[in-house]
Amino acid sequence: MTHPTDPQLWPANVSVTDGVLDLAGLSVTELAATYGTPSFLLDVADLRGRAARYRDALAGAFAPLGVDVDVYYASKAFLSTAVARWVHAEGLRIDTAAHGELATAIAAGVPGADIGLHGNNKSAGEITLALEHGVGRIVVDSLPEIDLVGSIAARLGVRAPVMVRVTTGVHAGGHEFIATAHEDQKFGLSLASGAAAQALDRIHADDRLDLLGLHSHIGSQILDPAGFGEAARALLRLRADFAGRTGVLLPEMDLGGGFGIAYLPTERGVDVAALATDLAEILTAEARVLGTPLPRLSFEPGRAIVGPAMITLYTVGTVKDVVLDDGGTRLYVSVDGGMSDNIRTALYDADYHAELTSRSSTAPRVRSRVVGKHCESGDIVVRDVLLPADLAAGDLLAVPATGAYGRSMASNYNMVPRAGVVAVEDGQAREIVRRETIEDVLALDMG
Repeated sequence: MTHPTDPQLWPANVSVTDGVLDLAGLSVTELAATYGTPSFLLDVADLRGRAARYRDALAGAFAPLGVDVDVYYASKAFLSTAVARWVHAEGLRIDTAAHGELATAIAAGVPGADIGLHGNNKSAGEITLALEHGVGRIVVDSLPEIDLVGSIAARLGVRAPVMVRVTTGVHAGGHEFIATAHEDQKFGLSLASGAAAQALDRIHADDRLDLLGLHSHIGSQILDPAGFGEAARALLRLRADFAGRTGVLLPEMDLGGGFGIAYLPTERGVDVAALATDLAEILTAEARVLGTPLPRLSFEPGRAIVGPAMITLYTVGTVKDVVLDDGGTRLYVSVDGGMSDNIRTALYDADYHAELTSRSSTAPRVRSRVVGKHCESGDIVVRDVLLPADLAAGDLLAVPATGAYGRSMASNYNMVPRAGVVAVEDGQAREIVRRETIEDVLALDMG
């Protein structure tokens, strides 16, 4: 097993005794017996600790400059009412992108001022709910949305706080579909075409709207932090240009999220403290050139907070050797979940790791592939991993770093009920998202 105390890949509070993994005081064999598999297992203390570290690192780097920093938890990674309460208790705000996320944050008791609303196609209902709850900001994503937000704000008798999402042309990330600042994609208003400047002028002239500032998100799973600096420079220049035209220096700027994490034993996630220090230097230098003070800043980490704090636990079923075209063999290890609880391998060609966690084994490690139970050849959880040759039905496999986008992108493909989420802390466990049952799935069928 990879080092069980390596917080880059495994949750902080894990240990291994005689091959059995222990999470925050409970063994995975106990957890499997109580809650079943597949299950998402969340290390609560690790989640809260990562939230606090991001808060402190980002705020600490800019504090000497007199610049305030807000950290929003990007709830699309994974959200439940319990998680919303935990990260909010650590000083983070909540970023939402759809009605369900917004409603969950509200149900968790998060004040409206600490919630933001994103989305490239917000409905009137979503915008109405956001304004009724007094959200701190709505990130405008298109020119038509400006009028939509304004009309709803007028109907409610409020002034809507808005930011403009800018497509800066700077993009980064692990896959084309998660690089979100190039021109040929659905998000934001283009800096190059002048759409972003047009949006700023229209909002500035609309007394139904309160223009807070600029927003940029350059991608996801970013391991090279250079793109953040380039995007920040572009936003500061746009801000200075707007001030030159209107005399208004926008008070806020959001640089988004996308901080990468480790998915394999050989990888290391972004050093957020170093990144924040570098950004502080870059922004200070650019602001000096432009002759403008720095704005209040915000960031939106999600994956980096919840991703490493959670593992997925599976039970092994069918195990078989498959002869490959090169004459070699690969051990195919089928588990009781699959692409219904982790679509990222199929969707993004993402890499994951896996380990036998219910017993020790002295068998040689062999070339293996962990696959799911779905009727799909692309139903792969871990494409390439070395696992003990004596794996057998009933063994437990753990896949680390699955807190982000595993449960939040889960499906009922093949009518398989979705896995539950179990929070573990100080030797206690409880479900914070209940495992679905066949009855749940059938309850939606109207006959």
